[in-house]
Amino acid sequence: MAIDFTLEPELAELRDRTAEFVRATVLPAEADLLQGPGTPDDALRRTLQQAARDAGVFAPTVPKDLGGLGLDLRGQSVVLEKAGYSLLGPLALHCAAPDEGNMLLLEKVAGTAQRDHFLEPLAAGDVRSCFAMTEPSPGAGSDPSQLATVARRVDGGWVLDGRKWFITGADGAAFAIVMARTSTGTGLEATMFLVPADIPGFRIVRHVPSLDQGFTGGHAEVELDGCEVGDEAVLGEVGKGFAYAQVRLAPARLTHCMRWLGLARRAHDLALGYAAERTAFGSRLGELGMVQQQLADNEIDLAASRALIREAAWTLDQGRSGKHESSVTKTFTSEAVGRIVDRAIQVCGALGISGDLPLSAYLREVRPFRIYDGPSETHRWSIARRALRTIQGAGR
Repeated sequence: MAIDFTLEPELAELRDRTAEFVRATVLPAEADLLQGPGTPDDALRRTLQQAARDAGVFAPTVPKDLGGLGLDLRGQSVVLEKAGYSLLGPLALHCAAPDEGNMLLLEKVAGTAQRDHFLEPLAAGDVRSCFAMTEPSPGAGSDPSQLATVARRVDGGWVLDGRKWFITGADGAAFAIVMARTSTGTGLEATMFLVPADIPGFRIVRHVPSLDQGFTGGHAEVELDGCEVGDEAVLGEVGKGFAYAQVRLAPARLTHCMRWLGLARRAHDLALGYAAERTAFGSRLGELGMVQQQLADNEIDLAASRALIREAAWTLDQGRSGKHESSVTKTFTSEAVGRIVDRAIQVCGALGISGDLPLSAYLREVRPFRIYDGPSETHRWSIARRALRTIQGAGR
């Protein structure tokens, strides 16, 4: 089996151009943000995205016919890691969650009119979106079968009632992709709806305070109270909401890993720079064995995460489901980036937890990744069940 990680010249050039753009334009903006409000607003988003357009690095995940660079997942794994070197890099390149996953879903499922009205302005960066699935207890969280939001058929459309919780980017989004129960019997059937955020019955109740602050629009609780939409609001087909969610989930988990790996690389670079210069006990920190162990373990986690990401990207690019590969990659990488940032803080000591370096902000941002897009426990449960089925199938 041939193994060749050589990048095409065009991809290598885009990688380098992205890295330079992030260093020259985005990192200074990140420094200003962390010394100020901490959460990027739409004005900053528009400024950075225009700079990305000017640099030729805008929308790497968006198909070319929609104005993007049209990279496959293997190409995205190279470029999104470089974008993730700053908290603001994915936002600048228009490959940040939740818009990145929503664009993928719409590109695969939306009808012609829906593409014109929702996908095209989203792909251009003219608007933002959100994905409204998670609900407060006892509604849907890690277990989608607990979906409580309902959609009732009425003449010419549907009425949605329910409450969504921790909806990233909801404040300021032009529309939401809402998952609602449409079954009338005992079985569970769900449908996705494209809901403009400015229609009656769609209301942001509050901002949910959170450990992380890096998402434009924050995380919100949303109420759907007699929210009426037409039949044209149904995304795809009625009853196929859970199937469509799988279209989005595996690639979106993977692109999360790509972005956060870039931030972990940045944290490690800061630790390396500090260890190479700071002296203690008659030598540089980088010459002390216990510090070297922390740095070496970071290198190992970076390399292992990158290898898993590339394998999962290749699997998905072959048209396979990639459920197993994306679960393994998401579980390992989400925990690895947390370890890397934590070790970087430890190496840097008091400087690491101060506001003079961005490491404490990085730690706040990466910790929720072990929960977003499925907590590690749920992924491990799925991984183990698939492994057991393989053994049981072989036994038969």
